[in-house]
Amino acid sequence: MIYLIPIITALLGWIIHHLAAHTLFTRILPARQQALAQQLGAFAGQQLSFSTIKSKLTDPEKIKNIIPLVEAHLDTFLREKLPKAMPVLSMFIGDSIVNQIKSHLVAELDTLFPVMINQYLDNVEKDLNIEKMVAEKIAGISAEQLQQISQQLLGNEIKKFKLLGAFTGFISGLIAVILLHFFI
Repeated sequence: MIYLIPIITALLGWIIHHLAAHTLFTRILPARQQALAQQLGAFAGQQLSFSTIKSKLTDPEKIKNIIPLVEAHLDTFLREKLPKAMPVLSMFIGDSIVNQIKSHLVAELDTLFPVMINQYLDNVEKDLNIEKMVAEKIAGISAEQLQQISQQLLGNEIKKFKLLGAFTGFISGLIAVILLHFFI
């Protein structure tokens, strides 16, 4: 009967760790969700500055990548839509003039786009609060979703935590059996 002690203590260790993990995810985490949301929002706000986002969005290479799309749109506009809207003008505009207008407009837009995008992002920056957005999103997650996300992220660690409880319980039981042998 004395040799069942390590098995019983292993089971008790597992149960205690299971209850601790369950309490963490069903009681403590939901109760601290607002504080967690604020802290994660502050962290995101510090790590993800708007200037970083702005520099990525105004990268000259990224802006140059949209020029072919603009050029194609201008070509369609000048060759199809403008003649339909202004038939008299189409009599004076041939391919060479369309190409000249298009090349001048594209060159102008190439210099105008960075200015426009910067101005737009300056306006957006006034209204965009990353810290607040992240905090509100996390605070708006239901308790069930928070539990589910946490358990998905920490599933293996929770299993290891429970096994650690069983292992420490088993070791404690072995030590108790050994000590009982010496004192009995």
